[in-house]
Amino acid sequence: MGFSVMTMTDAAATRVNQIVSNSGQDAKGIRVGIKKGGCAGMEYTIDLVTEASAKDDMIERDGARVWIEPSAVLYLLGTQMDFETTKMRSGFIFVNPNQTSACGCGESVELKPAELAELAKQREADARV
Repeated sequence: MGFSVMTMTDAAATRVNQIVSNSGQDAKGIRVGIKKGGCAGMEYTIDLVTEASAKDDMIERDGARVWIEPSAVLYLLGTQMDFETTKMRSGFIFVNPNQTSACGCGESVELKPAELAELAKQREADARV
């Protein structure tokens, strides 16, 4: 099995499938990226995909497809995408090992590029188990 940039939980896959089924025939999935903004410096972006890009990485779970923008890959390596509903909000959350801080409102984050040597060591250790 190849290496995935991100993983997604059952809850995230269920929500992606709901979004796609409610968005018409042209919807294929969602695209995750990052952009500069917010008080911590970066924000996650989520857009509907109607036309897949060959440059994007793609992950899939239970029929839910999530494309990852090439410019975001180094910041999202090792990230788990989840979906949660609380009394105050519902939305996608990202458990990202490359996150160094977040703003108080939770809308923006500070990210560092993934350390590829560290990821390679972890992958080798996992393969030995």
